[in-house]
Amino acid sequence: MTSDFKETRTAENLQFVPASPLDMGADALVEDFVRHCNRTLGRHAVQVDSPLVYHAIAYAVRDRLMERWNHTSYAMLEADSRRVHYLSLEYLMGRLLNNALLNLDLKEACEEALKRLGMTLDSVLEREHDAGLGNGGLGRLAACFLDSCATLDLPVIGYGLRYRYGMFRQRLEDGHQVEDPDPWLREGYPWEIAHFELSQVVRFGGHKEADCAADGGQRERWVDTHDVLAVPYDVPVPGYRNGTVNTLRLWSAKATDAFDLEEFNAGGYADAVAAKNSAETITMVLYPNAASENGRELRLRQQYFLASASLQDTLRRWTQEHGEDFSGFAAKNCFQLNDTHPAVAVPELMRLLIDDHQLDWDDAWEITRQTMAYTNHTLLPEALECWPVAMFERLLPRVLEIIRDINAHFLAEVGQRWPDDPDRIQRMSLFQDGSDPVVRMAYLAIVGSFSVNGVAELHSRLLREGLFRDFSELWPGKFNNKTNGVTQRRWLAACNPGLSKLVTETLGEGWITDLHQLQRLKEHADDADFQQAWRSEKQANKQRLAALIESRTGMRIDTGMLFDVQVKRIHEYKRQLLNVLHAIHLYDRIKRGDVVGDPPRAIILGGKAAPDYVMAKRIVKFANEVARVINADPAMEGRLRLVFVPDYNVSTMEVICPAADLSEQISVAGKEASGTGNMKFMMNGAITIGTLDGANIEIRDAVGDENFFLFGLTVEEIEAMRPDYDPQSIIDADADFSRVMQLVESAHFDCAEGGVLDAIVHAIKTSDDPWMTAADFRSFVDMQKRAGDAYLDVPGWTRMSILNTSASGQFSTDRTITDYNREIWKLTPLTP
Repeated sequence: MTSDFKETRTAENLQFVPASPLDMGADALVEDFVRHCNRTLGRHAVQVDSPLVYHAIAYAVRDRLMERWNHTSYAMLEADSRRVHYLSLEYLMGRLLNNALLNLDLKEACEEALKRLGMTLDSVLEREHDAGLGNGGLGRLAACFLDSCATLDLPVIGYGLRYRYGMFRQRLEDGHQVEDPDPWLREGYPWEIAHFELSQVVRFGGHKEADCAADGGQRERWVDTHDVLAVPYDVPVPGYRNGTVNTLRLWSAKATDAFDLEEFNAGGYADAVAAKNSAETITMVLYPNAASENGRELRLRQQYFLASASLQDTLRRWTQEHGEDFSGFAAKNCFQLNDTHPAVAVPELMRLLIDDHQLDWDDAWEITRQTMAYTNHTLLPEALECWPVAMFERLLPRVLEIIRDINAHFLAEVGQRWPDDPDRIQRMSLFQDGSDPVVRMAYLAIVGSFSVNGVAELHSRLLREGLFRDFSELWPGKFNNKTNGVTQRRWLAACNPGLSKLVTETLGEGWITDLHQLQRLKEHADDADFQQAWRSEKQANKQRLAALIESRTGMRIDTGMLFDVQVKRIHEYKRQLLNVLHAIHLYDRIKRGDVVGDPPRAIILGGKAAPDYVMAKRIVKFANEVARVINADPAMEGRLRLVFVPDYNVSTMEVICPAADLSEQISVAGKEASGTGNMKFMMNGAITIGTLDGANIEIRDAVGDENFFLFGLTVEEIEAMRPDYDPQSIIDADADFSRVMQLVESAHFDCAEGGVLDAIVHAIKTSDDPWMTAADFRSFVDMQKRAGDAYLDVPGWTRMSILNTSASGQFSTDRTITDYNREIWKLTPLTP
């Protein structure tokens, strides 16, 4: 295929404008596949099982994205539109080829092209590595947001870090989690485009000194710094069949100089490349182990590196288009901080405006407070990030000075509002005093932002009434809620093609961009033929998951079992421990012959524990020890299975999610900000068993109490119980719970590693347990029994499944992003 170009010459550049769009048919894809094999990859022949096959077809698809990408960029430039810059330390993008084929309407053509080449699309899709740029829900939410922004034609650019190794690969060794590096870039990444010419310099260390300004005053300079180069790699984010392709810009850390050549030639090889290695460590691994001082310091470096490079990039673009006139900057730009990680962007924007662009303090502060918006994703105080002042002083001395200035101005404002309340001033300070004073980054984000939002109704209320109450009283209009969502393009249309086809045949294609149209499925919930078709798709999905489980664990699962699924980051507040205790309860009942009326059940767990989170790793070990005993017992055959699926990631979830019958969302009430896994499972027809926590509340309201298995204490009941909480008395009063604990404490599941189980027992029995595991055990077991009974009613369960999918419309990120845009961003959609 040949490409014709029109040339446009200007005094500054040479532009190439494609004269005609690329053909979207199978013939053209075959031709481009061969061309890329020959001319891009330099191969005259490739084996069908080679990774190069995936690369060649990805390049062919990227060519078609590229022309739309350029048109989108031109449209933003010509419109001089207001833009949002989404700053997130995580992006769990998953595999991109299938998503691009769906959004470009290229899937059938690609299937035909590969068929002619002697391959299948599924086999090629499996060769793509997940981009390991996130840990859990936070990163996947950011990816869903970008998808919806592009589909809604909103000019939004995502900023993140290009971690060389990303999240670790998890394997199980004698039940223990073992972390291996995830070299996801080892074979290259055909979706990214490097823009070396747009690199930014990010500074660390050094010191500040006063300098004379042009107006006769003094300005601070940051000197003698250790500089690191931030190189941008752009990844396309296509909207759904609308011609819009937005950008995810990922920064990679490089040394400003490769190495000291003189030192190298003198024989000091290690010292010569030390600076290069130190610089590139910043984007080497997602989430360094924060248990060490070096790990914590690296984490702060990552956060500042992201903020500084991204803000410099935005200011570069602004000055190219508007010069040094910043009077209109706030009207044209908004920075959305995805959780507390990028909070250092607040003082960094101040520094750049004051030091590099010569604005005075008041003007810079006005711009900052009009452009920064902060999303909080956690109610856990330990996750709000407090950095030692001493570390800040060492790494970012000029930034720390600006934070001190911000704090002085802010506390003066607080003092004016509450002149006789020194305790409040101390509570609200950006600095927490003590033997090792720290900077409170969440407070910094609130003070520097014009909008602060939670991500579910309960979460936002608890922020206003609890964690951030002082700030809410000062600025009540600043706080708002934006309930999370997920993109139905990936989490139904792409990952569940059989069910998607059934829905489209029933309702038409409109639901893919307007998920509220799924409400019309209610009309078919009692139709016997439709129910049968619905069950057939669920069964096919369960067979696909059973095959994945067998390939990874060797365990065979009967697809007639109730698939009871809990997959998410391993954390005590998410209470995987409660789920394992229920598995032991079922095991005990079966051993005692008390199995009348129970359906066979497969309890499926998956998730990664942070490398430095000792208790979470003990829970992984405990779950695997219980699974070992259950799965080896002949009495459990055909009745109970407990499986831990290793190396849970986005692509694994795309197989698990469509197959789930029962969705476990069992966090202790008041701890989960929102959750998004709960929405993905609901959208695919799983019924939720859950507490009144996070978005569970809104899911239950949407689907109805009769289609949701509710258990557990409420936030208010937990607070009332906590002062007198006595887990041992709860255990003693419950015969089922007592038998479960006797099995645990008798080393029935121990495998000679008593330390693991001692910690588990202590966590359950301590009156200081913040997760109230024992308190919810009875309610959980009883509701699980009700769920099992309901599963035996096949038409009734199918009806519940259909109604869950039909009620999922409000949990699309299209709705979430529409809310963000209407109330915070105020962008004008741009159609290329």
